[in-house]
Amino acid sequence: MIKHLQNLPANIFGFKAIGEITEKDFTDTVMPKVKALIDKTDKLNYLLVLETSEKNFTIGAWMKDAMMGIKHLTKWNRAAIVTDVEAIRNFTDFFSYLIPGEFKGFEHKDLQEAIDWVSEKK
Repeated sequence: MIKHLQNLPANIFGFKAIGEITEKDFTDTVMPKVKALIDKTDKLNYLLVLETSEKNFTIGAWMKDAMMGIKHLTKWNRAAIVTDVEAIRNFTDFFSYLIPGEFKGFEHKDLQEAIDWVSEKK
């Protein structure tokens, strides 16, 4: 399930992934919020807090995530993944070399730092 994170700065979209993540989660929760943010700010500042294993994402969820990334390729500004899995944080950091925008991994204990970074306070 994907839960929209509340009380974040207005220039970012953030969500928390818990349990199984499906295509419907991306279609119903993530993609409309991403589109609304891009329509409002003309860029994408994105925060994902992972509280589930990447293995809990269905194939449909991965496909929707990839389609969203490609569709908004030129709009990515900053994206942070918050997880205690070092390999995912390292992969996230590497994305900055592949896709326009900045990507950074953070540990759960650094959630506020991630929010500040994504919202461009830092």
